[in-house]
Amino acid sequence: MEIAVLGAGVAGLASATALAERGASVTVFERGAAIGEGAASRLAGAMLAPWCERESAEAEMVRLGAGAADWWAARVPDVARQGSLVLAPPRDRAELDRFARRTEHFDRVGAEEIAEFEPDLAGRVQAGLLFAKEAHLCPRCALKALARRLEGMGVAFHFGEDGRAASASFETVIDCRGFAAREALPELRGVRGEMVLLRTAEVMLSRPVRLLHPRQPIYVVPRGGGIFMVGATMIESENRGAITLRSAVELLSAAYALHPAFAEAEILETGVGIRPAFPDNLPRVTRQGRVISVNGLYRHGFLLAPDVAGRAADLALGKSGRQAA
Repeated sequence: MEIAVLGAGVAGLASATALAERGASVTVFERGAAIGEGAASRLAGAMLAPWCERESAEAEMVRLGAGAADWWAARVPDVARQGSLVLAPPRDRAELDRFARRTEHFDRVGAEEIAEFEPDLAGRVQAGLLFAKEAHLCPRCALKALARRLEGMGVAFHFGEDGRAASASFETVIDCRGFAAREALPELRGVRGEMVLLRTAEVMLSRPVRLLHPRQPIYVVPRGGGIFMVGATMIESENRGAITLRSAVELLSAAYALHPAFAEAEILETGVGIRPAFPDNLPRVTRQGRVISVNGLYRHGFLLAPDVAGRAADLALGKSGRQAA
């Protein structure tokens, strides 16, 4: 079966992978000039953290994302399985307790254990939650690795075109264009996310650290080589403009609060992405004629991409083992 995939972000590449692994002939169309260019998933935290996400998401999120770390580890290198650490300063201890009530599969840790897990945070925080079964990866590295794997499986890539015209001759089309597909999905809305990349040799972390705050929780994700991603805002806006001063200050202040050495870090990059979301903030895999839509991954792209890709492949190839959302 000849199948076109529109979009080479995380949803598109995961869907192409699920299809190619089942023997389909797949062609990927990407409007950018290279893998990840312009995709919101390029700016993601890429935390495979279903239990942490349960704090602000539906219980369904845990079920859909439970197998994500295994899926990614089987297909791309360097999936870090060191868990997630959730921390709060003493004044926000109530936020830590609230987070714990809404989640599961964690251990409460004190100052000594935090110092053992993350020596550079020794003496800085007195209490936290360790989600030991969670993982994270480098989004840009993972997207490129998945694309190389697909090329090795015979998948063709066409850059510089969104594929809507070229895909007219394909029997089935998988539309993974994210917010760009809004004209076909009127319920879709954009949620603006902003992030900062920092580099410093003065701080070392082994796992993502979420720093709780009543107004704006922030996470710091190690990328290796002294690089850290600090994110991310969640603003109900479709404005693609550059990061605002307010958001930059909030993100950088959170990094400094986690460790003062971040004050001397280099700012390598700031980024803004528009995340596609439906009213319930859950992804949807739907079919209309020969077009299968995969969208609404919101802030859980890498976590939920394996599940939605499997559902899209089921629909495309006539399987009945899974149901479309």
